[in-house]
Amino acid sequence: MGRTFKMNIAGCERELPLCEVNAHLDIAAFIMFGDVEVTEKAAAELLKIAPKHDVVITAEAKGIPLCYEVARQGCGKYIVARKGVKVYMPDPISVNVQSITTLSQQTLYLGSDDAEHMRGKDVLIVDDVISTGESLHALEALVEKAGGNIVGKAAVLAEGDAADRDDIIFLQKLPVFPK
Repeated sequence: MGRTFKMNIAGCERELPLCEVNAHLDIAAFIMFGDVEVTEKAAAELLKIAPKHDVVITAEAKGIPLCYEVARQGCGKYIVARKGVKVYMPDPISVNVQSITTLSQQTLYLGSDDAEHMRGKDVLIVDDVISTGESLHALEALVEKAGGNIVGKAAVLAEGDAADRDDIIFLQKLPVFPK
């Protein structure tokens, strides 16, 4: 195994692989896919500090397990902003996003049915990690276009400078690794 960073996430010890972003920076990859224990425990801890909400939203794909579990343990409704238009998405709305973990610009989409479900509702945005804040910004724009009321922005981890933000809630700081 390559280099890793060991940390305790919601009471679970994990070793995160270090991945190169560029010649000057590595990040620790936190992947919730397949880790039921971390997903359940992190959702429970976030719900203790999250504001009251009617619906939860995340961007496809890494935030989906957390979003589902926060909704399952809490409000009972979640929405996923998709990275492509699906045939079942009527009259989609969209915003562009450039994430640190994605090589090219992407677009996030919501069908008008999901947008209607958010209209006038208190919305909690969740993600696994907030880093540059670009994905978060795109989700905020989608919720605003849909007429939802953003009551909170939450993540399991805040990476690097994101931990200094005062507009997000998170469980733990995730350092970055300059070379």
